[in-house]
Amino acid sequence: MGASPALLAAEIAAKLRSPLLVLAEDPRHADQLEAEIRFFAGDSLPVLHFVEWETLPWDSFSPHQDIVSDRLRVLRALPDLERGIVIASAPALLQRLPPTHYVAERSLELRSGQTLDRNGFIQRLADAGYLRVPQVTEHGEYAVRGSLIDLFPMGNSAPLRIDFFDDEIETIRSFAPDTQLSGDTLPAIDILPAREVPMDDAAIKAFRSRYRERFEGQPAKSKVYREISEGIAHGGIEYYLPLFFPTTASLLDYLPAECPVFAPLGIADILTQADEEIRERHQLASLDPERPILTAAETFHDVADVMSALEQRPGGEYASRKLGDAPATVDLATRLPPALRIEARYEDAAAQLMQFLGSFDGRVLFTTDSAGRREQIVELLSGRGLDLVRVDGWHEFLEAQHRIGVAIAPVDNGCILQDARLALVSEQQLFGERVRPKKRKRYNDRDPETIIRQLSDLESGSPVVHIDYGVGRYLGLVTLATGGITAEFLHLEYADGDKLYVPVHALELISRYTGASPETAPLHRLGSDQWAKARKRAIKKIRDVAAELLDVYARRAARPGHRFTWSESEYRAFEEGFPFELTEDQAHTVDEVLADLRSDQPMDRVVCGDVGFGKTEVALRATFAAVHGNKQVAVLVPTTLLAQQHGQNFRDRFADWPVRIEVLSRFQTAREVKGIVEGMRNGAVDVVIGTHRLLQHTRDFKNVGLVIVDEEHRFGVRHKEVIRSLRSEIDVLTLTATPIPRTLNMSLGGLREMSLITTPPAERLAVKTFVSEWNDVMIREACLREIKRGGQVYFIHNRVEDIGRVEDNLAKLVPEASIRIGHGQMPERELELVMADFYHRRFNLLLCTTIVESGIDVPTANTIIINRADRFGLAQLHQLRGRVGRSHHRAYAYLIAPPKAVMTADAVKRLEAIDSLEDLGSGFTLATHDLEIRGAGELLGDEQSGQIQEIGFSLYTELLGRAVESLRAGEEPNLDTPLDSGVDINLHLPALLPDEYVPDVHLRLILYKRLSAAATQAELDQFQVELIDRFGLLPEAARNLVHNAGIKQQARALGIQKIDIADRGGYIVFGDNSEIDPLALIKLVQNDSQTYRLKGSHRLNFTAELEEAKARYDFIEQLLRTLSPTND
Repeated sequence: MGASPALLAAEIAAKLRSPLLVLAEDPRHADQLEAEIRFFAGDSLPVLHFVEWETLPWDSFSPHQDIVSDRLRVLRALPDLERGIVIASAPALLQRLPPTHYVAERSLELRSGQTLDRNGFIQRLADAGYLRVPQVTEHGEYAVRGSLIDLFPMGNSAPLRIDFFDDEIETIRSFAPDTQLSGDTLPAIDILPAREVPMDDAAIKAFRSRYRERFEGQPAKSKVYREISEGIAHGGIEYYLPLFFPTTASLLDYLPAECPVFAPLGIADILTQADEEIRERHQLASLDPERPILTAAETFHDVADVMSALEQRPGGEYASRKLGDAPATVDLATRLPPALRIEARYEDAAAQLMQFLGSFDGRVLFTTDSAGRREQIVELLSGRGLDLVRVDGWHEFLEAQHRIGVAIAPVDNGCILQDARLALVSEQQLFGERVRPKKRKRYNDRDPETIIRQLSDLESGSPVVHIDYGVGRYLGLVTLATGGITAEFLHLEYADGDKLYVPVHALELISRYTGASPETAPLHRLGSDQWAKARKRAIKKIRDVAAELLDVYARRAARPGHRFTWSESEYRAFEEGFPFELTEDQAHTVDEVLADLRSDQPMDRVVCGDVGFGKTEVALRATFAAVHGNKQVAVLVPTTLLAQQHGQNFRDRFADWPVRIEVLSRFQTAREVKGIVEGMRNGAVDVVIGTHRLLQHTRDFKNVGLVIVDEEHRFGVRHKEVIRSLRSEIDVLTLTATPIPRTLNMSLGGLREMSLITTPPAERLAVKTFVSEWNDVMIREACLREIKRGGQVYFIHNRVEDIGRVEDNLAKLVPEASIRIGHGQMPERELELVMADFYHRRFNLLLCTTIVESGIDVPTANTIIINRADRFGLAQLHQLRGRVGRSHHRAYAYLIAPPKAVMTADAVKRLEAIDSLEDLGSGFTLATHDLEIRGAGELLGDEQSGQIQEIGFSLYTELLGRAVESLRAGEEPNLDTPLDSGVDINLHLPALLPDEYVPDVHLRLILYKRLSAAATQAELDQFQVELIDRFGLLPEAARNLVHNAGIKQQARALGIQKIDIADRGGYIVFGDNSEIDPLALIKLVQNDSQTYRLKGSHRLNFTAELEEAKARYDFIEQLLRTLSPTND
């Protein structure tokens, strides 16, 4: 009953001298058992979970690498496992696995100081199925750069950087896949094969031979045969595993003969049903002549054989209900606790619970999901004379002397152990089931303007803007020798085929063109006044826009805001309540928000981060600061469900603080609302979370100081006007995943501050996106794939009038699914019930409208099918896709649309944009694509759209920013002066990242762009450290490149336009607003007229012997120091 099978398994395993295999009914049950067994076993026993592939049999794509990595780690550990618990779902026993010696034989142990043939090792990685890539980010990848080999071994939690000195391993270090920076040094590491099938020459030869024996006809016509013959791991290669080995094994073969099996009652029925599903799937999958498949008997073990192997092992079956009266049955005295619901509406909410505690003669452990819930139970029971203690685990409770314990544990259903006089009572037995947010780890970094300016997603033919020459097309990176010096250039093409080569050190002159779709982007002519005219037209308009924006800004700036103060030590204590490490951009955002609150200007900041990337934590910390500054906080959310979830989140984090948090939504009775409003008026309520209903009560706050708006794009214009009326005096923090273009423009115009959180939580996988027409077979397979792995499906159909017809259609297509409908026209309570039931997995397919767009987190829902996706906006599609992929399972999004011929051009572009940006953290990038698709006309009205289309969004915002700055400073904006086109430096030395140092062109482009954007010497030093860490010691050309960037920074600070140095000397050209020390310049020329000579008022010539590179750098650095006004 309840958690008793998991507890029993942990107790049995603790007494055994061999491992124990615990079988679950399905993958979902296996996850639940793993969580409970880990709680009961504590640290005393190893617990291994052999996960399923999460693909349907004979799928044409392979499982995610992380899943393969977990499976290989378990297969490697099993032969040597002496004690512990192995968990698997029963159908996993039917899978054919590689022979038991396969993983161990193909593993390789590496140690620091070991001598190893480096080239032979690289070949072994390729043979083991590892994929060579420019940059390692996922399991099963490796990269080679000089003496360094980066590798993400299967079974390892972090990638490794192996540094060779000739053929000796000098160091092995882990590194972070997101930043690529090295971490801890490791003495040794085990490298497992990359797949469950071998990919070396001998294995491929054996595969080809068996394939030809097995399948008739011409094998060369089969895509599977062709790809594997070429050494490519064909998608779904795992289902051809028997063709790679003379014999295969099952999971049972990996365990010692004396290992007992603890299986669910009716294991034979579970296996038979799985077998029937495999055979049904075989009929569907065997229709493709290009991809012939093995029979079910060849791909899977026979049920009778598996049952026979199980019967030969010791063990038993468990059931959550009565076992019946079969012989050898042991009915352990366990039962579920009685109904102990805490009824808030009664005078003594805990009457039933107290009655149970009075009548039960034994000890009781309450389990909760979070710290907030734990404190709620402790608060409820304290003051009733009970012997109560908080504990961290099961064993700590057993050893404690107290009668009642409260722990945070993942137990869904408790149990009573009558003989042991112990009761385990779970949170849901006390509070009923409620939607609980899942905690996730986070990872790091991007700034909004650079995303629009960055060139990393450029493809050949993409439009780019050069500040001086206008819009051209990017054709790639080329290496050219000019004047005997080798350098790398960006190759651009303009009208009439004219070519322009831009040196990589001048990349800041280039930005990506956004503002219209690439096909309609202009193409300017070099040597004409076309670009100058386009800029002039845009500048006229920009002056007016800047004035309008500044009017808004001035009204806010005229009224000083509240300067918040709080106790730093208390803030640190609150900070520690966050169980994860902040990612770099999360920490940066928190710092920016707190700095805004400390200032006396009203805050108006947009925090943009993908769904589930940690915006809520930023809001929580801002709330803490505001409440401790003696102000009230209003949190506005678009839906009632989200209000409930935020309410729970906030209560959990403020569990240890004297902060009163209330939720104001349609779920409250009139009496409750009255009580909350009363509390708002007298200051008793600190934080109110509510839907737009809360806007009716903005004047009811006694002392509101901070308004947090979540999912800004979901509020209508009227609601936004109410919020805006607060802006001039109250701090406003806006959270959004896809900022709507007007917000984007306000932020980039410098009027609303913007912070980006673009780093995904660890273990969160990008959503695999498919765009296709309606296809019955594909929809059935998409639903089945999810349901079979214990997951759930969202099916979005946004027309209430015919949603019933779609339900009938789906019921015929996927009879295995249990379907419920949810839409906005249903009564609120009924909709809430449907959503809560979906969260608790009471059904597995939710057919609904876009009501889920800002809904609750459902970590087990990892497939979404969006019908008529062409009718949705880009932000909406991104938001809906963000509903899935909120756990470590691979998620799928299917966008169903009519044929391209009948869709509008914009709809086609929207679907292409969302399909191309599967990356996590792409919400902001999608918003900039939205600008391209809509022609950016929506920014502040159609008047600017023409200007943006002509000069590109990046340059438009740069000019707008300058105009705003000038007007703020009380000056007339002078936008006709050329933009800062950087310092032209030519030291006549090779300065580039050589091809052999950074082989990947795409990566080189990103590194060049980052180098040109480095603003301080510290950033340059950090960049150089990173280069050495990732690619090895800098070759001379790369050293010169970094050195040039440092000189450029110094020269820019002094207002120098050009530096040119060769063997016998050179010259410097000063800009109009030069910052050099004129006295130092005069002194220099007077004291050493042999070396220095002024030519006109803007040029300093010098003569010196500067043949060596070091001499040139030393000379120019000394000269710049001398001319600097800060030089003493």
